This record gives sequence, structure tokens and C-alpha cells, in this order.
Amino acid sequence: MKEGNADRSLLLLSDMSMEDQIEQRVNRLIETEPDVFLVEVRIKPTNNVKVFLDADNGISIERLVQFNRRLYKEFEEEQVFPNNDFSLEISSPGLDEPLKLNRQYKKNIGRYVEVVQADGARAEGKLISAEDDRVIVEEEKGKGKKKEMVQHIIPFTNIKTTKIQIKF
Repeated sequence: MKEGNADRSLLLLSDMSMEDQIEQRVNRLIETEPDVFLVEVRIKPTNNVKVFLDADNGISIERLVQFNRRLYKEFEEEQVFPNNDFSLEISSPGLDEPLKLNRQYKKNIGRYVEVVQADGARAEGKLISAEDDRVIVEEEKGKGKKKEMVQHIIPFTNIKTTKIQIKF
């Protein structure tokens, strides 16, 4: 651990969860890149750290590798885990990961989604809008002359999960 950070690191350990500490480190790491944002940090009991980053216009593998190398080096130098016993994975959330942040919803406007609401109701269609408190999903019902477009206005507080759907 660096001398100047010794007291601060011990304080962090006592007041914050490991996820919170790592989130702070990641946010410092990406603070100079305003298009990049942290989606989630997960830590398994085996000290396997998974960091999910995204960017407003997508994030390249090269950028993820750069972030991984910088964060890995910081973990090693500052002995974040005892005996440097950890593994680190930094990736973008895949299609199998649900949307978690309003910024992800905004990034995915125009794509097809499936929204599962808290009561189990499902809405599947095109994400039309993502506002601060709700999303609008447009669903196509019926076929031919009976085809109609139905808009579902879903408050974020009612959303259990939202996943991107691939349409061919």
C-alpha cells in the first residue's frame, strides 16, 4: 500500500463494502472518459471481481483491456486483496444481462426489449423512450389490417427486469 493512502484505505475498509470500494476505484479510473459509465461490480467469495462497464456509443474490447490492466495494477500495488489473491474481469454487459441504469435504457432506444414488471406482466416491443421515471415500449399487436401499435408506459419502480431482444 502506498504510504499516503494507508489511513484512508483502512478507513474505507471499515466503513464501506468491498463492492463500494471497488466502485469508487472504477469511477476514479473512468472519470476522464465521460462517455464511459459503471454498470455493476460483482465479487464472488473466491475474490473473483467482475466489473461491467458500458459507454454511450458502445465500448471496444481495447478500451476494456486498458481499464482492466490499470485496475489490476492498482489492486496489486495497493494490496486490495490479501496476498493479491484475486481475479479481475472487466467487460461490457452482454445481451444476457438486464438493463440496470437509465443511461443504458437511453442508449438502447430503438431496440427491441422485453420488460418484466414487478407483478409478472410482460411487455415486449420497441423501446421508444426512456425518461427519468419511466420507459415507453411500443408493442405491435395483430397482423395485416388488424395490426395496431400499443404503447406501454412503465414506471421504473414497476420494472423487475428489462432485457434486449434480438430480432431478425
